[in-house]
Amino acid sequence: MRVLFAHGFEGGPLGSKPTYMRDELGWEVTSPVMSELGWDIESQTRVLLNFIDDGDYDLVIGSSMGGLAAANASSMRRDSDFRLLLIAPAFGLSDSWEGLSEDELGHWKKTGKRTYRGFELEIELDWNFMEAAKRMSWPEVAHPTTIIHGSRDEVVSLSVSEVVADVSELVDLVVIEDGHRMKGCLPMLKGLASALVSR
Repeated sequence: MRVLFAHGFEGGPLGSKPTYMRDELGWEVTSPVMSELGWDIESQTRVLLNFIDDGDYDLVIGSSMGGLAAANASSMRRDSDFRLLLIAPAFGLSDSWEGLSEDELGHWKKTGKRTYRGFELEIELDWNFMEAAKRMSWPEVAHPTTIIHGSRDEVVSLSVSEVVADVSELVDLVVIEDGHRMKGCLPMLKGLASALVSR
């Protein structure tokens, strides 16, 4: 199985998900640094497009913001032959980013900068992060897609994946009892991938 894996905002190419795919499933996994060209969703989508244009993959798998980037890449490469497996994808990013109030968003827009403080990350984000998110929060996937999302996700609401599955016949939604880290999905990946590539 040839896989292009897009990690989440605070993830990395050597995280638990791509490591599991390589070590436990024996998949051939390409896992780029998603922030290589920038932190916004447009830049991260461009990272994936560069690999899709130069490579040949059975599956494009994305987690959280990487899942949103993978969905955007699908919408922009409709003629490419691959399947999508999205793990708690961050659809609706512009509406849900850090749960910011209108005042906080207004201050960010006025100053042009906002400090993001996450689990292990502290960076300055330009306002163009939100501008890109407004343009690219709800892409229309163009490939057979399975979304797996946790019912207890505290970062990206399950409801956004439900919306995407409701409006597209290409999308199947699998709900598991898990939070945003989605460790519980790892044993399911082989079966989900097999079902996807046979579609």
